[in-house]
Amino acid sequence: MAATFVVIPQWQGSVSARAMRLADGADAIRGDLPASATRVVEVPVGAGEALGTGVHRYSSLLRVAEHAREELAAVAGQAVVIGGDCAVTLPAIERALATDADTTVLWFDAHPDLNTAETSPSGAFGGMVLRALLGDGPEDLVPLTPLSPARVVLCGVRDIDPGEEEYLQNAGITLLDVDQLTDADALLAALGDTSSVYLHIDLDVLDPATIAGLDYPMPFGLSVESLTALIAAVKGRASVLGATIAGFAPASPADAADDLPSILRIIGAITRG
Repeated sequence: MAATFVVIPQWQGSVSARAMRLADGADAIRGDLPASATRVVEVPVGAGEALGTGVHRYSSLLRVAEHAREELAAVAGQAVVIGGDCAVTLPAIERALATDADTTVLWFDAHPDLNTAETSPSGAFGGMVLRALLGDGPEDLVPLTPLSPARVVLCGVRDIDPGEEEYLQNAGITLLDVDQLTDADALLAALGDTSSVYLHIDLDVLDPATIAGLDYPMPFGLSVESLTALIAAVKGRASVLGATIAGFAPASPADAADDLPSILRIIGAITRG
C-alpha cells in the first residue's frame, strides 16, 4: 500500500528566530507530494498560551495534536508526517505504538529532544517531545502507552542540554553518533530483533553544508547519501510503520527550491517499495 502524507505546518513547537519559516517549509514540501495521497492538518494562526504547563504555546500544540490524531486515524497503512517542528511527530509515533507496542523509534536528529518543562532552557515543546513520548510531559501530550527507552535509538545527536545529559546517563537509551553511522552495522545491531520501526527525521541531523534551510543547524552532521543508505538498510531488516520529516525552515522560495531535491530523496528512500 502506498504511503499517505500528513502535512502539519506547525511552528509553535519551536522558539527559534526561524520558527515561522517551518510552516513555509512544510508547504514547500507539500507542493511536491501527490495531492491524492496528501492530507493537511489545520494549524492555528495564533501562537497560543502556556496555560501553566511551562510549555510555550501549549494551547496551540494541544489543538494541533488533537487534529493530527484525527487525520492519522483515517489513514490506512504507512503515514509519513511532514512538519513543521519536531512536535508533529508525537501523534504519529503514538499511532505506531498503537499498531505495535514494541516499535523501535530511530531518532535521527541533532538534538535528543529529551527535556522537560523543568529542564528546558527555552520552554519549546519541540525540545521535549521525545521525553513526552517516554511518559514525562504534560498529561494531554503523553501517550496512553508510553514508549520504552529500550526502544529508542538516538542517531546523529550532537547537541545535548545538561538536563538531557543527566537523563541519558541512566535511561537505557542507545546513542549512535555520526561517526558510528558511516555504515549501517551499528544501527542494525541496535535494532536487535525488532520487527517494526518508526523513523523520526529532523533535517538538522544533516550537515548544514548539505541542506541550508534548517531551524536549528548544527555542524558535522550526516550527508543525504549516508542517511538514505541507512534508511534502505533499516527497511531491509524491519517494517517501517511510519516516518516524520521535520525542521525544514527555508529563508525564501528560492532557498526551498535548492533544498527540495535532497528532501525528496529522503522521502523517496522511505516510501519506495
